[in-house]
Amino acid sequence: MSNAQPDSRSGIGSRLRRRRRALHLTLKDVADRTGLTEGYLSQVERDQVNASVRTLQRLCEVLKLTVGDLFEQSGSAAAPVLRFRDAHGMSFGEGATKIKLTPGSFDHLEVLLGHFRPGGSTGVEPYTHGSSEELLLVLSGEVEVWVRDQRHRLSALDSLHYLSSDPHRVVEITGTHEARVLWAIAPPTY
Repeated sequence: MSNAQPDSRSGIGSRLRRRRRALHLTLKDVADRTGLTEGYLSQVERDQVNASVRTLQRLCEVLKLTVGDLFEQSGSAAAPVLRFRDAHGMSFGEGATKIKLTPGSFDHLEVLLGHFRPGGSTGVEPYTHGSSEELLLVLSGEVEVWVRDQRHRLSALDSLHYLSSDPHRVVEITGTHEARVLWAIAPPTY
């Protein structure tokens, strides 16, 4: 009998493989983007070799993960309740913040809560991220959403769907009230 402790990195390979597949990437795609060989990546995914921290960083950059996500417990083992009071918002654009509501262990869905101060926006220029399906739902307030060259005015409980690869921009349009929106993105791009 062995007294060896289980490797704390056990399962990292399967996590990387699940995420790669969720993003519809082949081993060759990841190899081309990281400069690693397909054979080596296959060994990492099968937990046959331990990748260096730098290699994990390169893989995570391509797979849109953080290295910390690799060590997070799976959704079924982790606490299923995420408390809003414990969430940390991130400023972006102009007068806007967003909070990620889904755990990093989710490979197929990402949900973000956006808050726009009066006149706030995602920024002056439209932006893109990945090539996922995206749904924006207005929870409160009024926003204008530009997708490509089309403008859409949305109020509470209106929604709009588009591809995250389409240039898009969100603006709170009253200039006097705040707006809250919810983004659902599949697969995750943040």
